[in-house]
Amino acid sequence: MTPLDTLKKYMTDEALSFVYIDNPDTIAYLTGFHSTPHERVLALLITSDFTQLLVPKLEETEASSYDAIDKVTGYKDEENPWTILKEIVKYDGLFSSIGIESDYLVVDRYHQLTSLFPDASFTSLTSYLQDMKVIKTSEEIIKMKEAGRLADEALRVGMDALSTGISEQEVVAVIEFEMKKLGVKEMSFDTMVLFGDHAASPHGTPGERLLQSGEFVLFDLGVVYNGYTSDVTRTVSYGDPSPEQKELYSIVLSAQKKAQAAVKPGITAGELDSAARQLITESGYGDYFTHRLGHGLGRSVHEYPNIAPGVTVPIQTGMCFSIEPGIYIEGKAGIRIEDCLVVTEEGADPFTQTTKELIILPVKD
Repeated sequence: MTPLDTLKKYMTDEALSFVYIDNPDTIAYLTGFHSTPHERVLALLITSDFTQLLVPKLEETEASSYDAIDKVTGYKDEENPWTILKEIVKYDGLFSSIGIESDYLVVDRYHQLTSLFPDASFTSLTSYLQDMKVIKTSEEIIKMKEAGRLADEALRVGMDALSTGISEQEVVAVIEFEMKKLGVKEMSFDTMVLFGDHAASPHGTPGERLLQSGEFVLFDLGVVYNGYTSDVTRTVSYGDPSPEQKELYSIVLSAQKKAQAAVKPGITAGELDSAARQLITESGYGDYFTHRLGHGLGRSVHEYPNIAPGVTVPIQTGMCFSIEPGIYIEGKAGIRIEDCLVVTEEGADPFTQTTKELIILPVKD
């Protein structure tokens, strides 16, 4: 049974009149068609007997090639997509319940729907869709493993590009250019390359900072392969690290390995977080581990489940998520090590294979 068929059965069981979805990642998950509509309306409309896609006119031809969609309706920029939407679903005032993805639907569009269908109640499908997406199929896992392999290659390119005086932005440019040459159409997110204490900001932005000998370099990157994302972080030393750098790295590495080794069906997401957080805290750096341990991923680089303190979600076979502890000390350093993985009966099967032992790169002047 396809995800779309599964959703239609759920609609029947829950007596939903129709489902409205405008999250491009969810539309791609259900139909295979992926688009980035920006401010334009892209909406998948599902009833028990039809699946119709409302798209900007410029994407109508491409969307029509997907078999999961019964009909594609394109609208021009001068047309009102909401008027067309009402015509598509043949609203007769009898709708009782409409399913929506409430964690994605913006307020303005929700108001459009409530004004079009004033007699209907709205039911959130967020939890149901999360549960559908969270267990990956073998076909999805194959794609994610290839995305991981390409991320490993991106790391290799980035490390090879390091030389004294190169800027963070220049390294990013080298990585993304080489990935394009390999056929990668897009990265999972903005590639992050941070030197020295600039990495003390966990989500720092690469800039004009120039690389110097003895600095740590943090790479956080991922690629998209056939619609599925990867995400990996490695911190390497450019030249010989100081004893303090080695100590910090060893703590983060031990925490990452401990949490990854704890992955098994039945453990909770919060317990995984605790495995890493407790080790870092006992080492004296608990206040410097300032984010959750990890996040799910799939078509989107951040998905359910949330691997964070107190989360009671049980880990299941087929779930895919990151394990990425870090220590961030302002004015000194930022160190993070991340693998994404799929859960098997035996434990964690990581998508990325680049060594996590401290890599010390030679200085190139």
